[in-house]
Amino acid sequence: MGIIELQGVTKQYAMGEVTVDALRGLDFDIERGELVVLLGPSGCGKTTTLNLIGGLDKPTSGQIAVGGRDITRLSEHDLTQYRRDTIGFVFQFFNLIPTLTAAENVLFALTLTHRRAVRDTAVELLNLVGLRERANHFPSELSGGEQQRVAIARALANRPPVLLCDEPTGNLDVGTGVQVLEVIRTLNRSDGSTVVLVTHNTAIATIADRVVRLHNGAIDRVDRVDHPVSAADVTW
Repeated sequence: MGIIELQGVTKQYAMGEVTVDALRGLDFDIERGELVVLLGPSGCGKTTTLNLIGGLDKPTSGQIAVGGRDITRLSEHDLTQYRRDTIGFVFQFFNLIPTLTAAENVLFALTLTHRRAVRDTAVELLNLVGLRERANHFPSELSGGEQQRVAIARALANRPPVLLCDEPTGNLDVGTGVQVLEVIRTLNRSDGSTVVLVTHNTAIATIADRVVRLHNGAIDRVDRVDHPVSAADVTW
């Protein structure tokens, strides 16, 4: 039994009088501690799938269980608690608060969790992503890669068992993207976090344990990666 289980998941959107099938009956499991890449072109359903796993949206039909809990049946209140306690989100756009320092951005996230919101904890999280020395810098004083690493530290505020990453290197150059991927992979390997990473880049998929290839809202195939490479060895 996986930590994440999707059974017959569909998602439809109404576009005027037209119904669009964003997802067409997804069935797959993700094991605890895996790094799984959802791979495919724009519009194939990758981000929709991630949003459903994260409890940001609900499927039209089917079931999604995370940690043995059917999240499709949760109330809005319970979904809020689920997102707070179980999920860490990393998006393509960093969404840092520009008037707060790196440490203060992480500290703000800590106030939303059950963890003690103290500066030392925020700095400890920044240290995990190699940014202890940048704790007092504002986002405008950080590079794109540093801002994304602050965003990862913020996502770790609740020590989530599941980390969801939506094109986390999409706005970064190759060298900076490698640094961010290395942080994500290290967290997966050292902390045992289950990572689901969305990308359209086939090169990035080589760091994964498994690759779920999506096409037109359906699973094209699932590939197990026998020898995942380190981020530094990704051939871009």
